Amino acid sequence: MFKQIFVNLPIENLKNSVAFFGELGFTFNEQFSDEESTCMIVSEHIFVMLLEKRKFSSFTSRKIADKDTTEMTLSFACSSADEVRSLSEKAFALGAKRVNDPEDMGFMFSWGFEDLDGHMWDLFWMNPDHVQ
Repeated sequence: MFKQIFVNLPIENLKNSVAFFGELGFTFNEQFSDEESTCMIVSEHIFVMLLEKRKFSSFTSRKIADKDTTEMTLSFACSSADEVRSLSEKAFALGAKRVNDPEDMGFMFSWGFEDLDGHMWDLFWMNPDHVQ
């Protein structure tokens, strides 16, 4: 039905967000970037548009959620439990906040963080032998 997803996130400071996510290993599509926004490449079909709040607010008349609210959690499947650990620990070292302790359910491992702008990221690995 849908071929791609572009998640739009309001941010405070583009330079800080690009530095944070760049250190986590993400790259950016300069074709869809300007002084107030950038297109972060998550995978071949998944993109996150990081938009400074002024630009983000030009797309809606509704109030933008602040850091004290949760509007959604971005959940991403990783290739291994080690990748979940590595990315989460790196995010914490770069200033992300812990939102929970690592959770190991045997067939699934997850850990999350809150990015510099308060967006919730849940990283998880699910054992492919467990999924039918």
